[in-house]
Amino acid sequence: MTDQSVSLLRLMHLVSPALPIGAFAYSQGQEYAIDCGWLKTPAQVEDWISGVLHHGIGRLDAPILLRLYRAWQQEDQPGTEYWNQFLLASRETRELLEEDLQVGRALAILLASLGVERARPWRDQGTCLASQFSLAAVHWAICPEQALLGYLWSWCENQIAAAGKTLPLGQTHAHNMLQRLLQQIPPVAEQALALADDEIGGSLPGLAIASARHETQYSRLFRS
Repeated sequence: MTDQSVSLLRLMHLVSPALPIGAFAYSQGQEYAIDCGWLKTPAQVEDWISGVLHHGIGRLDAPILLRLYRAWQQEDQPGTEYWNQFLLASRETRELLEEDLQVGRALAILLASLGVERARPWRDQGTCLASQFSLAAVHWAICPEQALLGYLWSWCENQIAAAGKTLPLGQTHAHNMLQRLLQQIPPVAEQALALADDEIGGSLPGLAIASARHETQYSRLFRS
């Protein structure tokens, strides 16, 4: 088996829904948007996910993941800390911040148990998911472009899974939705690769409002 094949298998491991970091427990405001009637149909949910992909995660998490990858690769500790803190500071609600901290820490714990020694100190520090994901990619020789595609795919899959728990959305319909969204991932990744430092970021007021209101939603399936 070639090194490239092993790297691909490592990436599949990293983006597996079975990865025990708890990402499945969060909807990132989507549950509130459905509960309050902002999103009533699968088509509206798909538009919501697509919008966040292009204007949220694609302009913030994705380009920062690439910079974190480079920092880990070059053993640039100040760079790693800077971009980690930049991403955490960009979270617009307590819920989104705590989600990132919790899944980031969970991934750091997992990576340390798998022999990724540079993840060990981050088990007790505030770390974002993109930081530990990029560290794993560097450690396992996954190229940055493939790591980015995997990161975006995993996010889309989690969002569709969240929709399936709150809407009448059958498995076939969900996979058709994922198929359409997958076609949008490569151009989002290309955009992230082209962004300069001062072009990173953006604000999605609807998402921020939904997430903030979800924090105090009376009855909910997903964590806050």
